[in-house]
Amino acid sequence: MATTTAAGSSLVTFGRKRFNPETLGLPADWRLTKFTQLKGCGCKVPQKDLLKLLEVFRANSNNAVAGSEQQIAAPTPTSGGAAVPASSIPAAITADGTIGVGLDSCVTETRHPGLYLVQTTDFFFPLIEDPYQMGRIACANVLSDLYAMGVSECDNMLMLLGVSTTLTPEESVIVTPLVMKGFHDLCQEAGTNVLGGQTVKNPWFLLGGVATSVVGRHEMIMPDGAKSGDVLVLTKPLGNQLAVNAHQWMLTDPERYKRLDGVLTNEQVIEAYEHAITNMTRLSRVAARLMREFGAHAATDVTGFGILGHARNLARSQKDSVNFEIDVFPVLRHMIAMERATPVFHLLEGTSAETSGGLLIALGPSPDGKLDARANAQRYCDELARQDRGFQAYIIGRVVEGSRDAVLSPNLQIIEVDAPILTV
Repeated sequence: MATTTAAGSSLVTFGRKRFNPETLGLPADWRLTKFTQLKGCGCKVPQKDLLKLLEVFRANSNNAVAGSEQQIAAPTPTSGGAAVPASSIPAAITADGTIGVGLDSCVTETRHPGLYLVQTTDFFFPLIEDPYQMGRIACANVLSDLYAMGVSECDNMLMLLGVSTTLTPEESVIVTPLVMKGFHDLCQEAGTNVLGGQTVKNPWFLLGGVATSVVGRHEMIMPDGAKSGDVLVLTKPLGNQLAVNAHQWMLTDPERYKRLDGVLTNEQVIEAYEHAITNMTRLSRVAARLMREFGAHAATDVTGFGILGHARNLARSQKDSVNFEIDVFPVLRHMIAMERATPVFHLLEGTSAETSGGLLIALGPSPDGKLDARANAQRYCDELARQDRGFQAYIIGRVVEGSRDAVLSPNLQIIEVDAPILTV
């Protein structure tokens, strides 16, 4: 397994003030992550268990999840266990092209011919300390499921908010508006608005939303068209889970932080944490729009089940019998050293959870036939960097004939990359 450094470190970085609770009138040791016991997309029910729960929809539904000849079998990416039998899993793509349970967004043809409803929901618990940035992360994570369908415009957003009952009234009046403002501000950046939602009291702080678009068929990419010979592209580096955990250990868990003695400095932990925030708050809107322009065949976003878990889920939804072979991992700088010192996150196995991760895209030859798949994928990466403030995308693998599975190359290459820190 080779490790190299990407040229991304030459990118201009933008200053962003680090979160200081005292400037908000909060105690110096105030931590948003104290108001939950699970963090980010790491709160997801394991994929194996979730798919068993979803059997009720397969048994009782007559609409989007019933009647398909195609099934999606999914492994247990979080535990490395056996795959769930295909017969036990709800169909995700029906014979008429409707998408239901099992993929990033549900897609339903409306009663108006040619118009489709694309909808998704997501919510989770805080994983960083800054309430404002946490609101932005929650918004980006919800929208990511639309973007994975090639849908770049969101027509409406609802916000879901659970205000922790353990917040004092004084804390709540400071923190809750900041979370809401962060969510709202990124919605504005995405060209949409929060026009409703639900706010409740909850033991743990909770935030998320529901994103909805109404689109024509040409405005989305169905996630089942990958072909042998396609090239796989990832639009954000991996390693967010490690970065936020290292930072939390540094602040609140000295016993665990000892594991990183001689491995990472405080400055390197802070650097990785800030880069992770940049990744998680970045919208994949440009990436989604370019998917349509460059003729993407299929895509998903990489979140709680890790890159291998989501790649397998996508592979098993394909019409053709193909495999996804991943041979490159772009990873936030310093996080490989942490993984090797504390191998509890399973980053190198491909199952480390990501929150608001990148899009995993299968790209074939250019729509005009002038470029082969590799050249088209490289042009996609170049164009994304040009249109999205220098952010890099990475060619990480290929689609080959197979059995609808995803695998890691035995010669997996690790690329350590930096991300710009944006001012907001």
